[in-house]
Amino acid sequence: MTKEVKRIILVVILCEFLICLGMSLVFPVIPFIKNEYHFSAFEMGMMSSLFALVQFVTSPVVGRISDKIGRKPMLVWGLVIFSLAEFLFAIAQHLWAFDLSRAVDGLSAAMFVPTSMALAADLTTPRDRAKVIGWLSASFSGGLILGPGLGGLLANVSYKFPFWVAGVLGLISTTVAWILLPSDQDERFQSTTKRPEKQLMGSTWSQVKGILTPALITLFAMIFVAAFGLAGFESIYSLYVNEVHHFDLATIALVLTLNGIISLILQVFCFEALVRWLGEVRLMRYSFILGAIGTAFVIYDHSHWQLVIATLVVFEAFDLLRPTITTLLTKMSADNQGLLNGINMSLTSVGNIIGPLISGALLDMNYQYPYWIVIGFLLVSFVITYRMRHVMVKD
Repeated sequence: MTKEVKRIILVVILCEFLICLGMSLVFPVIPFIKNEYHFSAFEMGMMSSLFALVQFVTSPVVGRISDKIGRKPMLVWGLVIFSLAEFLFAIAQHLWAFDLSRAVDGLSAAMFVPTSMALAADLTTPRDRAKVIGWLSASFSGGLILGPGLGGLLANVSYKFPFWVAGVLGLISTTVAWILLPSDQDERFQSTTKRPEKQLMGSTWSQVKGILTPALITLFAMIFVAAFGLAGFESIYSLYVNEVHHFDLATIALVLTLNGIISLILQVFCFEALVRWLGEVRLMRYSFILGAIGTAFVIYDHSHWQLVIATLVVFEAFDLLRPTITTLLTKMSADNQGLLNGINMSLTSVGNIIGPLISGALLDMNYQYPYWIVIGFLLVSFVITYRMRHVMVKD
């Protein structure tokens, strides 16, 4: 890659990091917004799910639009809408305004994330493409990991302060993107592998039927479990430890910050070595069982430092599950990588929608119910991993 292309990719990576950072800032302030405005746990779960729902519904639509109007306008407008969503959350006083803010935030992510992936394909050769997509994925994960911790720290000023900061940073990123990203008439935006859109659309369903082997169906189910479990655990975690174990904002922020640091170390420096040592299936198996054990400790242990350790075990188990399943998924077929990863993203979105809704509703009934559901899903998946190798060999 040339220096110019690297500079453009860096701008996109930084902006995508900001999008994901902003969407996860809400987690540590959830219990305090709930208490201040007297919302139910289900209403807070709905607020969390709206982001994923809008992103899931609008991603395919905005992807087509970006093919027509160009990448740069979609990226810039995505950042503008992101800033508006953050400012709306900062001034909101009613449930409908909070919900609208999260929905608009989901639209901004739908506009930016898939368009940034398309831009990476436009700018890079097949040799460099995987590396650049990996950078974008790391910025996506990094924003999700670090956002809750940063949100907790900024919330020490006020519960709304993190969103004012995110809105201002969004405006700065909009300006940077508008100035530094080249226009779509630039030859660097020309895709190296153009194919007729109608032909691609017409063959999609037959491709889906062709790749749905038992092994892939099993992996897709585990993708959903991982997304559902993490969303269900994380979306109510702040509420749970605040109301049951009396964690204050500083403690919640500390836990989420430690999780961000450890997760980044594991994913950047340890993940490849763990896969070589254990293999994907065994790493998945251990992650599922460690997640279940850690969740049980969160329910029944009342020592603060042990709860912190158990929480970190659960979060790290989930943070290892997602790349492990994705790595195994990419090895299942030499073709249709875009389709496979598209289904991966869709199932992740569905899990992110359902997880907070179910957890919020169950939390209103009993504090332990949401985490027992998470444990049940993890244990079933743990058992299924013992059949994974047999199914893969059979395929």
